[in-house]
Amino acid sequence: MAGPTTADRGVRTPPTGPPERPPGRAARIPGGRRTLLTALAVLALSGGVLWALYGSSWLRVRTVEATGVRVLTPEQVVEAARVPTGGPLVSVDTDAVEARLADRLPRIDSVVVSRSWPDGIVLDVVERRPVLVLEQGARFVEVDRKGVRFATVDRAPGGVPRLRLEASGSPSLRRFGADRLVSEAVRVRGELPPKAAADLRTLVVRSYDDITAELAGGRSVFWGGPEQGEQKARALTALMKAAPKAREYDVSAPTAPAVSGS
Repeated sequence: MAGPTTADRGVRTPPTGPPERPPGRAARIPGGRRTLLTALAVLALSGGVLWALYGSSWLRVRTVEATGVRVLTPEQVVEAARVPTGGPLVSVDTDAVEARLADRLPRIDSVVVSRSWPDGIVLDVVERRPVLVLEQGARFVEVDRKGVRFATVDRAPGGVPRLRLEASGSPSLRRFGADRLVSEAVRVRGELPPKAAADLRTLVVRSYDDITAELAGGRSVFWGGPEQGEQKARALTALMKAAPKAREYDVSAPTAPAVSGS
């Protein structure tokens, strides 16, 4: 015969869940005081950083410096930048300063505006460099490698080939416009082989398909249109080696180049 069961003996089975909380007693959060202190420390540190950046007199703009200039003066760049001094260094809108410089000084090709802690702004400028100068009456317009006409000067910079636009009566001027013809002249300038590029004195554009390079020593190269630049450059290199004393080179049709006046 079986003996009495646990329930019969009045013995309670231990509960399997968590122990009951005594009435009226709040739950304790482990590490609660430590968490609160950490949060207060972070808030205090953040507040200190914000005050240092925006409220203190230590990190305010006191100096503005321009670097990398060649033709422009540092004073011109700083004046055009109009960086407000006395304000928090962190609040300077560097993108706006860069846009302002590009708008006011076309000679600037690119500029990087950076903060120089604790109290300076640096304007690192790259100026455009002329690869051609367009004759415009008694003055000269400097043209960079992108075809941008960025400055008009009284004297042509030394060592820079001239560009003559003689397309006033050409349909090309009406069809393509002066800006396109200038850009194509720059393209031809960049595709001339090294020897011809070194001797280039003037690039004459009479139409889109009529571009001539005048070289030192009275020599000339009839390039034709701007297409097939690589082939024309190879043909001209071969012609100049084969007939170094020629006066005229024609590579307008690079598969059938010609020379004359040798």
